[in-house]
Amino acid sequence: MSERERADESVTEQQSVLRNSAVMATGTLVSRLSGFVRSALLAAALGALIHADVFNIANTIPNMLYILLAGGVVNAVLVPQLVRSLKNDPDGGQAYTSRVITLVGLFLAGVTVLLMATAQWWMRIFVSGSWDQASYDSAVTLARYCLPQVFFYGMFVLVGQVLNSRRFFGPMMWAPIANNIISIAVLVSYLVVFGADDPHHGAFTGGRALLIGVGSTLGIVAQLVVLLPYLRAAGVSLRPRFDFRDSGLGHTLRLGVWTVLFVIANQIAYAVVVHLASTGTEHGTSHGTGYTVYSQAFLIIMVPHAIVTVSLATAILPRLSSYAESGDQRAVARTLAPTLRTALAVIIPFAAMLPLVAAQAAHVLWGYGAAEADVENYVPTLILFGPGLVFFTVHYLLLRGFYAREENRVVFYIQCAVAATNIVAALVLVRLASDQNTTPALTIAYGLSYAVGSLVSYATLSRRVGGLRTRTLLRFLVRMLVAVAISTGITYGVIQLVPALSAEHRLLGSVAQCAVIGIIDLGLLLVVARVMRITELTDVIDTLTRRLKR
Repeated sequence: MSERERADESVTEQQSVLRNSAVMATGTLVSRLSGFVRSALLAAALGALIHADVFNIANTIPNMLYILLAGGVVNAVLVPQLVRSLKNDPDGGQAYTSRVITLVGLFLAGVTVLLMATAQWWMRIFVSGSWDQASYDSAVTLARYCLPQVFFYGMFVLVGQVLNSRRFFGPMMWAPIANNIISIAVLVSYLVVFGADDPHHGAFTGGRALLIGVGSTLGIVAQLVVLLPYLRAAGVSLRPRFDFRDSGLGHTLRLGVWTVLFVIANQIAYAVVVHLASTGTEHGTSHGTGYTVYSQAFLIIMVPHAIVTVSLATAILPRLSSYAESGDQRAVARTLAPTLRTALAVIIPFAAMLPLVAAQAAHVLWGYGAAEADVENYVPTLILFGPGLVFFTVHYLLLRGFYAREENRVVFYIQCAVAATNIVAALVLVRLASDQNTTPALTIAYGLSYAVGSLVSYATLSRRVGGLRTRTLLRFLVRMLVAVAISTGITYGVIQLVPALSAEHRLLGSVAQCAVIGIIDLGLLLVVARVMRITELTDVIDTLTRRLKR
């Protein structure tokens, strides 16, 4: 194949990736918008201090433990294996898929029961020893209400990845909307029944834990149920199968060992982060920042990641797996390199715009009820997450290349470097920080860890696939940074010249400020991008515009 033909094929492939990503991005966008409403209601009900940390840490443990025990295997190992069974098995992978779902379902059910029985031990790992007994007891109670989510999280991701392996990308991105709708209904009920709680006191009394804990679990159940009808539409016929011997699962499980080790390294680091974050609010003062501020700010900065990066990664992983299976390393690089540039074309401008809109966004999202007095605590963390998001995007996409090549052991070693950097940096920076700066310190540690991860993963994968078009990437980055510097710099000047754009406002005023600043910045960026012919950005905008028109 000539260079011209390869270039044309690459362009056609990238357009296909963008179209598939646009379908997923639309669902994710709607899901995230409903998630913002949930986040605002949660802040209004519980605040941003120790009371909110009690619930948020208890509700985070199921997700962490699911990722620790099964999530990595489901996400990273099974998609390539499902693609291979779909391609190579005489029955199109039906038997293999049934065995996988049966085995993972049994495993998750057993683990969930065990975790619920040992909730008090897990809670000691994640919270500060200085918490009062009432707060700790409430956290344990909430954890037991939330831990059944481990099973439903696991089955949701497994079923979603079965659909993805058959190129049904949309349902998994739309299903979380059901979770958010139920969560919103629960939080509205909470505010109606109990009103806004005192954010300075950690304990949950009077049925509060039952309502908010069980309600959170019902939301996860709903998002799994939404996916089930799509299995038949994708041609998947499931039935319980227990004939695991000589079924091909041994190879999958051997790959899964390294992925489990990878996730263990990652979750150890995150457990340290959660524990350190809980020390920021242990005194119950309004100046302290803890896990609630960290996790809610992280939720916001992950929006472009979920809409763009995850959609792109999900769209290309089956394709990367197919190329890796056939030994076409040039095709792996040809698919991954432009996808990386496309993701960065969105993530870099978002990170640069955060300092311009962080204060207004914080008021829009969390300036209500129990959190209103402490809303400024979110601003520094929002801003500092920007650079870390850029590095995380690079790292996240490059790992898809390793997974497609079944090099899970390499991924584990790289993640050890990431986790070690995060732990060391977090311990040092939090020790030097005040209660008010606990969360900003953890955010800086996050950025440093993924700076290490992105550099190591890029250098390693580039060598293994014969290059990732580094010169093209560097030229793109230089042009992109120039364009972003121009658009962001001019927008900042406009904000300084127009006092209304920086004045404090209530909800509608803050929404208007964010909208105006965003429109100015994005409009200037698109003009500069077209002048400089940054096609990675203009192609994304054109694709999304066509999708919205449809």
